[in-house]
Amino acid sequence: MIDRTALADFLVRRRGALQPEDVGLPRGHRRRTSGLRREEVAALCHMSTDYYSRLEQERGPQPSEQMIASIAQGLHLSRDERDHLFRLAGHQPPPRESGSDHISPGMLRIFDRLTDTPAEIVTELGETLRQTRLSVGLVGDLCRHTGPSRSIGYRWFTDPAARELHPAEDHDFYSRMYTSGLREVLGRRGPGSKAARLAELLATRSDEFLSLWSEHVVGVRPREVKRYEHSELGRLELNCQVLLDPIQSHSLLVYTADPGSDSYEKLQLLAVIASPST
Repeated sequence: MIDRTALADFLVRRRGALQPEDVGLPRGHRRRTSGLRREEVAALCHMSTDYYSRLEQERGPQPSEQMIASIAQGLHLSRDERDHLFRLAGHQPPPRESGSDHISPGMLRIFDRLTDTPAEIVTELGETLRQTRLSVGLVGDLCRHTGPSRSIGYRWFTDPAARELHPAEDHDFYSRMYTSGLREVLGRRGPGSKAARLAELLATRSDEFLSLWSEHVVGVRPREVKRYEHSELGRLELNCQVLLDPIQSHSLLVYTADPGSDSYEKLQLLAVIASPST
């Protein structure tokens, strides 16, 4: 059963503890409140200000599990805080397993500061959880995908559009890399895991994947320099730096270009032409 009073109190206190700079927002000169405003939290949680406000006012319907998960992420809650929030809302917390979609507060704090470069947070199966504005400008909105298509490896073998992002001469390498990566995740998680189900599904939908899978391809690592084909800017060669969260099995991928290079100049142009919102 939902505990409306405790839920409202917890939300108010967590909102008051967050500062704008903690979530990548400008503080501004006229800010009087010490924490975040309700409308700011609502935007971070991808819901209306009215809906969020009613929760803090002990009103409205019981929020769904999806809503609570979104609020937990928007408020940058730890997993313990997330689980507490679920219980206050009358739900059982999600299982604590590696590969969940809940991003750690520390990873989010780093991500929120990456406003001038392409960056994304991905799961071990290549499911994009967050993107910066420049990342969306570079490769499109990857967070919009649902189901198996959330995985870049799955899209690589089932959606021709996924291959348009890279030069044709790199395609064979990516096919082997994604197959190898899925094999390694399956080895860690075992039969019955999400990785196992994804492999079984791909085996029925891609002859290329099935052929590589039967070869037992392993050990193919991502290249430090990745080449992209952009519809407006042409080819970009970008260095990819990776920060790993071993508990959640999430990776923060940050893309940069060598100063003075052609790709560096194109990244500056990308910052201009990329949509102002993500």
